[in-house]
This record gives sequence, structure tokens and C-alpha cells, in this order.
Amino acid sequence: MESGPAIFAGTVFALFGGGLLTWTVSRVRHRAPVAHDVNPVASATLAGLAAVAALVLGAWCFTHL
Repeated sequence: MESGPAIFAGTVFALFGGGLLTWTVSRVRHRAPVAHDVNPVASATLAGLAAVAALVLGAWCFTHL
């Protein structure tokens, strides 16, 4: 009964983290800005850290089933 919200939250975090990481990597590979009017290194680093954090939260949700 309590595993439903954990599965939902884990799925949302994993999809968001995976999508953000994929998008950030593709922007960096094409040398396109990750965020406009921001330092390219800082924006790519921050987006990468947010993506990894979301993936870690998703994995944490799945381990608490």
C-alpha cells in the first residue's frame, strides 16, 4: 500500500534526472548554451548536478519499497 507513492516519486525523479542529463550533455556536445546569459561552465555544472541529484533521489525512492 505504501509502495505506490514511492514508485511514482522514484519514476518521476528518474525520468526528470535522465531527461535533464541527456539534454545537458547534448547541449554541451553541440557547444550550445545550457542557459542564456550565464557562464557556460557554471550552467552546465549546475544542470549536471541537478540531474545527478534527481537520479540519486529516484534510486533512493526505489530502494525504500
